[in-house]
Amino acid sequence: MTAENHTCCFVLVVDDDPDVCETLQTVLEVSGYRVAAAANGLEALKTLRSGLRPCLVLLDLMMPVMNGLEFRAEQRSDPAIAAVPVVVVSGDHHVAEKATEMGLEGLAKPIDIDDLLHLVARFCGPPSGMA
Repeated sequence: MTAENHTCCFVLVVDDDPDVCETLQTVLEVSGYRVAAAANGLEALKTLRSGLRPCLVLLDLMMPVMNGLEFRAEQRSDPAIAAVPVVVVSGDHHVAEKATEMGLEGLAKPIDIDDLLHLVARFCGPPSGMA
């Protein structure tokens, strides 16, 4: 990836379910956003520490290797990436409570596409070509 990775419309999807990643990526890309995916928190940290700065991280909580809570703790402890916005996306029916406990907003799975797009637009602005 190039220096373009610092644009306002890049979203990082972090989820161990390939179907969820693919669906979110497709919806966001069709809507005009650029998307990268990570299968767990450790991959997401590597992506952020490589210099990529998404306007938003959509974070699942339950993942192998490094879960969402562990990712968030690591992210918050690293000044270089601590300010990157994160929204919890989880199938846990207590997603709002868990997100609030983490100081974040949350979206419950199954995700309402309109809610997703409104949330992403709030953090990232209008997608490329739609400003």
